[in-house]
Amino acid sequence: MLEVVRVNEPDSWRLSLAVPREHLPAFELVLEDANALLTTALPPGEVWRIDALFLEPPEAAFWRERLARVAADVGLPAPEVVVERMPQTDWVAESLRSLPPVRAGRFVVHGSHDRGRIPAGALALEIEAGRAFGTGQHETTRGCLLALDTLARRRAYRAVLDVGCGSGVLALAAARLWRRRVMATDIDEIAARVTAENARRNRLAPWVRAVAADGIGHRVIRAAGPYDLIFANILAGPLHRLAPDLARALAPGGRLVLSGLLHRHAPWLEASYRQVGLGLERRHRIGDWSTLVLKP
Repeated sequence: MLEVVRVNEPDSWRLSLAVPREHLPAFELVLEDANALLTTALPPGEVWRIDALFLEPPEAAFWRERLARVAADVGLPAPEVVVERMPQTDWVAESLRSLPPVRAGRFVVHGSHDRGRIPAGALALEIEAGRAFGTGQHETTRGCLLALDTLARRRAYRAVLDVGCGSGVLALAAARLWRRRVMATDIDEIAARVTAENARRNRLAPWVRAVAADGIGHRVIRAAGPYDLIFANILAGPLHRLAPDLARALAPGGRLVLSGLLHRHAPWLEASYRQVGLGLERRHRIGDWSTLVLKP
């Protein structure tokens, strides 16, 4: 159950929960959009506490649903989560220092405070830490951006789909490259709305359409397919369940980029996608996480 401690005009808020050590990366992945993230081992070290700092009160219903979904995917009960106001301090300065620009190939993902630190010639994407997953800091997002950079050096892709778009980093990156229509979808309405906001912020709104949907069966998503490039940066369980649908949505000669999976899950996912006719072309490994590029 989520306990929210509310006070007037909070300076910053901390969301805390405890999870088993082996499942820590999955919860860190989902909380990546926090302005700061700290993990601490609790005695005897098998359970870890996660503290995520936000500069605005977190939306209780959004985080209750998202964290419970992660727990279900890894076989855990929904964790107890506490949100509380932090003592007054310069959390803005602290959080900005914790989120430097992220470089992945030609892409640089940054906040508005770093506009002056973007290298010449970089493909810049401005994403503020906020309500929806994805500021570019996490290894899974960087892995997908590296995969996109590598693929784009060989050819352009005409129809792109970003499944589990979060804040829209991958959809925006594809639109920045080719100035072509990109479809972005997420199960959370907030994420779809934030993706649209970020497209406007980056002057990419004409090329990015965001849709809230569970899976890829929405009529708007089907109508824009088949896709010759699909990103699915979610978790291993949903990636496994979506294998037949993603394979059907992929155009002949297309590429499917999967991420959100730990190294130990990669062989299982590769086998799942071989069964639907897709084989491994390339693997990117960053930290604990793998990104797979598959082709027919």
